[in-house]
Amino acid sequence: MSEDKKQLSGPDLAQGISLADLPDGGQLVGHSGGKAVLVVRRGEEVFAIGTGCTHYGGPLAEGLVVEDTVRCPWHHACFSLRTGEALRAPALSPVDAWRVERDGDRITIREKIEPPPRPRAEGPEPVVDPVIIAGAGGAGNCVAQTLRREGFAGRIVLLAPEGEPPYDRPNLSKDYLAGKASEDWIPLHPRDFYDEHRIEIRQAQATGIDPRAKTVALSDGTSLGYGALVLATGAEPIRLPIPGADLPHVHLLRSLADSRALIEAAKKARRAVVVGASFIGLEVAASLREREVEVTVVAPDERPLAKVLGPELGDFVRSLHEEHGVVFRLGTKPKAIREGEVELESGETVAADLVVLGVGVKPRVALAEQAGLAVDNGVLVNEFLETSAPGIWAVGDIARWPDPHTGQRLRIEHWVVAERQGQTVASNLLGRSERFDAVPFFWSQHYDVTISYVGHAAKWDSIEIAGSIPDRDAKISYREGGRIAAVATIFRDRESLEAELAMERDVSA
Repeated sequence: MSEDKKQLSGPDLAQGISLADLPDGGQLVGHSGGKAVLVVRRGEEVFAIGTGCTHYGGPLAEGLVVEDTVRCPWHHACFSLRTGEALRAPALSPVDAWRVERDGDRITIREKIEPPPRPRAEGPEPVVDPVIIAGAGGAGNCVAQTLRREGFAGRIVLLAPEGEPPYDRPNLSKDYLAGKASEDWIPLHPRDFYDEHRIEIRQAQATGIDPRAKTVALSDGTSLGYGALVLATGAEPIRLPIPGADLPHVHLLRSLADSRALIEAAKKARRAVVVGASFIGLEVAASLREREVEVTVVAPDERPLAKVLGPELGDFVRSLHEEHGVVFRLGTKPKAIREGEVELESGETVAADLVVLGVGVKPRVALAEQAGLAVDNGVLVNEFLETSAPGIWAVGDIARWPDPHTGQRLRIEHWVVAERQGQTVASNLLGRSERFDAVPFFWSQHYDVTISYVGHAAKWDSIEIAGSIPDRDAKISYREGGRIAAVATIFRDRESLEAELAMERDVSA
C-alpha cells in the first residue's frame, strides 16, 4: 500500500560508501536510482532493501533487525533482508532488494534483484486438492496467498459472502471512515491479483459441511468437494435487544458495506451517539469527530478500555477524546433508541440523528457446530490450528487455540493474529507441522495517537509505567505471576518490537 515517497536523503549508494561507515549491526539510509535504500550490515554480510513497509509505509530504518530480517516499527511486519520478501503479516507484498557489491572496504549498490523462484510445494503429507476457504477476510486471504507463494499448484476457492475481494478491515473504523484514506487503500490486492494467482473468489456462503463426504453446501444451492477446508468465518457484531435498535439511523460496523453506509450517514448527521467504549467504538468516535459530527459515547464502564489497558491508560484515552470534543456518559446503558434521541437507563436523554452500536462481536460458529466440530467460545483447534475433524482448520476470530505464552486457550479478535494464523495454516496444509506461536499484536488509533499492544493479559497483578502517559511517551507493562504478559506503548515503537521479541524468545528458550 505504500512506497516510500519521502525526499531522498543520505549518500548516493550507487557511487558507493566505505565499509567503515557501516559498523557491524549498523544501518544506513541512502538512495540509488531515485529510490530510498536501507543498508544493513550483519557481520561480513551487507544487505540493501527498500525503506518503506509495504503495509502502511512504516520506516524500516526505525525497525528492529533480527538475524537476517527487519521488523517494521508500526505494525510489526517482517521482511527478509536478503530478498525483500514479506515474511510475516500484516505486510503482504515484498519491498525492493538490491545486489550489494563489495570491493575491499568499498560497498556499492547495484541492480535490483528478484526473489528466487520457489519450488513446487512438497511435504510429508501435502494438502489434497482442492482447498476451500470459507471466508474472505484477512485470515482467508493469507491462507490463499501463502499457498500460492509456497508453490501450491492446486485449486483454491475463496468463499466471499459479501462479493468483495479481501480488504483491509482495520481501516474501516480508522482513516477510511475519517475521510483521510480513499477506497483505493481498502483492497488487500487488486482484483486481477487473484486472477493471476488462480484464486477463485466465489460470492457464496458456506451453509453446511459433511466432514465424512468432504463436501461444503453453499448459499447458492450448489456444493463443493474439498481436500482441505479452512473455516475463516470471522465474527458478527452484536445488536442490542432494546427498542429501536433496528431503526434506519442505527448502524453497525463490521463490513465495507457498513463503513460506506456510515460514511454517507455521517455526511448528513449533526449529533451521533456511539454505544460502547470499545476499541471499535472509540475509533468510530474519533473518525466521526474528524468529520465534525458531535459525538457522545455511552457505555456501562467507569473508564473506557480499562479492562484491557488498565486505569491509567483508560483515563488517558478518555481525556484524549474529550480534548477533541467527545462527551462521555459512562456507568449507564441505552434503554431505547428513538428517532432523534437515545434514552439512557440513567433517565437522561441524548439527542442523536445517528447511532452506532459498538458493543462487541460474537464468533460465527454455527457452521462448525452443524458439522459436529468441538466448539467452546469459538472453534477449538490444536497447536497446528486443525479442528477436531481431520482436514478442517479454523483461523481468525473463531479459532480458540492453545497459546504457549500463557498456557491457556485463547480466542483473540485481532487482525494481525488472524493473518498470521492464515499463514501458519497454509504451511500446515503443505505438511510442515508448524505450531502457531506468534505473540498477539494489535494497534488502536485515536486521532494522532496510536497505541500498540503486544502479548495478552486478561488480568494482571501489577502495571509498570515507564515514561509519561499524559506526555504521550510511555511503555506500560502488565505483569501476571511474575512475568510480563503484555506491553502497551505510546510512541515507543522500537520498545514494542523488543517486547515482542523477548516474548518469542521466552517461549522458544
